[in-house]
Amino acid sequence: MATLDLNNISKSFGETQVLYDIQLSIRDKEFVVFVGPSGCGKSTLLRIIAGLEEATSGSVVIDGEDVSLSHPVDRGISMVFQSYALYPHLSVFENIAFPLRVAKMPEAELKERVARAADILQLNDKMKLKPAQLSGGQRQRVAIGRSIVREPKIFLFDEPLSNLDAALRGDMRVELSQLHRDLQATMVYVTHDQIEAMTMADRIVVLNQGRVEQFGTPMELYHHPATKFVASFIGQPNMNFLPAKVTDTDADGLSVKTEDGLQLKIPVETGSASIGENVDIGIRPENITQGPKGLKLNVSVVERLGGTSITYGRTDAGSRICAALDGVANVREGETTELTLDPNDCHVFDASGTVMRRLQAPEISG
Repeated sequence: MATLDLNNISKSFGETQVLYDIQLSIRDKEFVVFVGPSGCGKSTLLRIIAGLEEATSGSVVIDGEDVSLSHPVDRGISMVFQSYALYPHLSVFENIAFPLRVAKMPEAELKERVARAADILQLNDKMKLKPAQLSGGQRQRVAIGRSIVREPKIFLFDEPLSNLDAALRGDMRVELSQLHRDLQATMVYVTHDQIEAMTMADRIVVLNQGRVEQFGTPMELYHHPATKFVASFIGQPNMNFLPAKVTDTDADGLSVKTEDGLQLKIPVETGSASIGENVDIGIRPENITQGPKGLKLNVSVVERLGGTSITYGRTDAGSRICAALDGVANVREGETTELTLDPNDCHVFDASGTVMRRLQAPEISG
């Protein structure tokens, strides 16, 4: 069992506060990803869990025990850093075995643990090599192996794939997901890459300026973003936003008119919305189709990706739009096309950036 509770964690460096009252509960064997832009506080939060930083206030609780004042080595955690931090003069075997040698583990048990880690990470034929003889992905696997042999309660990963090229990052995402299933361990992973978060996490913590914007499964964040920030950060390509004004409210939803004159009735709870109020209409690129009597788009760039044509442009009112159209869509740079928006696919965000709840939420899985 390895649960992790962060109770009202705040952190300041001098007069600069970087974390504000973080409250999270991570379940046993869960893979949780902290995601957010640079400077949002995600790595600082991970270092507080590891004991490499001390929280200004709040507590870190692992398996019901407050470890806030415990030394990192006594917390039952293991951390994989962005840099591989391997010893260049040691073999793969000795790099993986290093923490066990420091702990003066008997040689027979040491060899057994290293062999088990090498088998899990498919490094059996690399054990005699030095780090300089390995690829970037293999070096990262060695760093992960060094964590596995310690048999920690919780694995911490601080942007471990950021030094790899795009293709290798994709391969390593799959390997880390498989590793999580094999080890059945609790893992906390930090990244600024929302694709890594969406593809690997059981649940995602979206951080913004030191605060938790939302904590939920990838599909919850995708289909039910709590704020405009979450909606813009989760999903690739990013969600589109159209400024609009409320023209009417009733039990069936909110009627709005965009700056381009497009009128929509969106099935959301109107709450305290009032006629004339400024709102933002959000719609994902993959929910936009070509069709008449819609939104006119002046096409500037078309990215042909085979099955999809990612189409960029601006409306006459100047709103930027990205539409993920069919691969054979009849769109050309420098021309105008007409786009259809289904109100059931639209989100409405009030002036504070908070989403208006849908009357009937779409079914989600995952």
